[in-house]
Amino acid sequence: ENMICVIVLLCSCVWHLTGVFGDEVKSVSVMEGHSVTLHTHTELHTHDVIEWMFGVQSPDEIIAELNREANITSFINERLKNHVEIDAQTGSLIITNITTQHTGLYTLEISRKPSDLIRHFNLTVYAHLPVLVISRVSSQCSSSSSSSCCCVLCSVMNVSHDVSVSWYKGKSLLSSISVSDLNIRLSLPLEVEYQDTNTYRCVVNNPITNHTQHLHITQLCHTSEVCVECCGFTEAVIRLVVSALVGVATVAVLIYDIRSNRKSPPTSDESDILKQ
Repeated sequence: ENMICVIVLLCSCVWHLTGVFGDEVKSVSVMEGHSVTLHTHTELHTHDVIEWMFGVQSPDEIIAELNREANITSFINERLKNHVEIDAQTGSLIITNITTQHTGLYTLEISRKPSDLIRHFNLTVYAHLPVLVISRVSSQCSSSSSSSCCCVLCSVMNVSHDVSVSWYKGKSLLSSISVSDLNIRLSLPLEVEYQDTNTYRCVVNNPITNHTQHLHITQLCHTSEVCVECCGFTEAVIRLVVSALVGVATVAVLIYDIRSNRKSPPTSDESDILKQ
């Protein structure tokens, strides 16, 4: 008889622990400003009492309760009070006009006989992606032997977590950079040829959305500008020296021509005119 009691007790404990820990944590992602529903995926009973709990690290704070028998709904957490509601028919939690402050762990606990039902959710709210800016710069480029290069930089400001910036050539990924910190700048350089006819695009993305900006080489890159880091220091110096020599030679020719005109004697026609 004692053995039967022990077996029954163990079965009850396993049954209860399965209700508490048996469910996997479901990951849910949503963009800031949207709405999301955390579903119970169960049919509610008349005597069920539903509790939703929330926490950044662990769901230890009750945010909403629903007593099916008494038909009473309570919202306790002040930060979420104006953003959450419980579906009276399903017990699902609806979060509207969501913000990044609502990111965290949520737990549903339904008190019922013979055992409680518990579900866990990991909600991640992503901020809107920043605007991409592609500009021409020289300080970010590495040296190159090409004399017809163009250095461009793709930048985004005030990025949120899990944001990446990437350069693509057609459908091929050329380079990428990501960050987990908040409110910093992400910049990714690219070197292209002036006459390059390939399609280049810069993409900023998080796990659920992306923005794309295409590179217009003919509009952004101008061959008259010298890009020291792209073309190489030695070549840039040679260009400058040649330009300076051409300028000096031009000035010298002009000076010589002016002096020659001043020293040359007047023609016979001009002398006759002066005598008259």
